[in-house]
Amino acid sequence: MTELEQYYNKFCEDKRLTRRHGMVEYTVSMHYIHKYLNGLKNARILDVGAGTGRYSIALAEEGHEVTAVELVKYNLGILKSKVKSKGINVKAYQGNALKLSRFSDEVFDLTLLFGPMYHLYTMEDKVKALSEAARVTKSGGTIMAAYCMNEYGVLLYGFRDGNIKECLEDGRLTQDFRCVSGPEDLYDYVRLEDIDGINQRAGLERVQIVAADGPANYMRQALHAMNEETFELFIKYQLSVCERQELLGASAHTLDILRK
Repeated sequence: MTELEQYYNKFCEDKRLTRRHGMVEYTVSMHYIHKYLNGLKNARILDVGAGTGRYSIALAEEGHEVTAVELVKYNLGILKSKVKSKGINVKAYQGNALKLSRFSDEVFDLTLLFGPMYHLYTMEDKVKALSEAARVTKSGGTIMAAYCMNEYGVLLYGFRDGNIKECLEDGRLTQDFRCVSGPEDLYDYVRLEDIDGINQRAGLERVQIVAADGPANYMRQALHAMNEETFELFIKYQLSVCERQELLGASAHTLDILRK
């Protein structure tokens, strides 16, 4: 069992997007999924790194034909049990974002990579995952890739949690505060120029990039203390500012939207 699988066997991925900071990310991401589906009914959607099925199940319930691929058996088991209990049609497989050979070229209207890029640690692997997602997506279709952002990692794990000096000394941070991650770190963090480089090497052009959760992860306690009305206003706020370029790099997650 890999370190990543051991991690997700303990981490409650099923609840992450139902907590308030996760709800911000989910709501913003679903907003852009709907925007780029552009009213398409019965779309063929591939969810790579589907976790426990938060997006797969919601999109299937909307009437789309959803296929889910998840690396971690524990998460996949939860996803399949949800599908069975709800009586919805989601085809779910164990698989790896680097090898989608199960699928032919140009099959899906929309392909989601809402997890794999967090856990791939080299430029080559990120390019390969994005290229595979593009291969299985129809011409004119959309690929959406989510990333964890460098400054979020530095500010929280480095400064908030008191690890900044240690990370600079052991090479996990460069002297200009760029994160250097490996499999033992579980997550990889990027800057906007890194995402641009991945797209360029994969031969894909961006349609739009947004801050999926903005400051929500920095504000977990404040969000959970809000009443419902105030929290709804926060989501409305994030939707209104998530496209602002000056805020992208400080978001915990970005959502990069590409056209095949």
